[in-house]
Amino acid sequence: MLTVVLAEDQEMVLGAFAALLDLQPDIEVLATAVDGDEALAAVERHRPDVLLTDIEMPGRSGLDVAAELRTRGSPTRVLIVTTFARSGYLRRAMELQVAGYILKDSPIAELATALRRVHAGERVVAPELALAAWDHGDPLTDRERELLGEVAEGAANGDIARSLHLAEGTVRNYLSTAMAKLGARNRTEAVRIARDRGWL
Repeated sequence: MLTVVLAEDQEMVLGAFAALLDLQPDIEVLATAVDGDEALAAVERHRPDVLLTDIEMPGRSGLDVAAELRTRGSPTRVLIVTTFARSGYLRRAMELQVAGYILKDSPIAELATALRRVHAGERVVAPELALAAWDHGDPLTDRERELLGEVAEGAANGDIARSLHLAEGTVRNYLSTAMAKLGARNRTEAVRIARDRGWL
């Protein structure tokens, strides 16, 4: 069973999400919250697999909650659901290594699928949000570009880790973030997209 805490300040939307997700046979909503502080407390109390949270809420934003959970070393993965396709939000979310970032008007089946993918360890970013990031130039950090350059040369993750003195898990995280930003399905596609757009 995939366990979830929902955080959303619009109570009608919150109730609809909770009711629809409870219809999924493999998803259990453990608690709901209407602001960031409640969300943080609910995650600490229930320790869900995934926190599904809006960004703009009273008190702490969804991104603030994600940052605090990361600081605390929480194993709960964060899936942002928002009406805002703002590149600044997406970039901050990627910097915080949130597990997913999707739009609120997605069909419930897509939301449930995103939850399952996040729970399985994947990163999920709505393609239209990745495109919004491109509207404002190169979304890649210097380190992400460096690692994609190594991939372009045919290096495996282990080789990259050794040559750059990084843990292999760190290399995977950087590449996963780069792929999410680029809307790429794999490392090779990420390299192609970055090259096509002049970012590599």
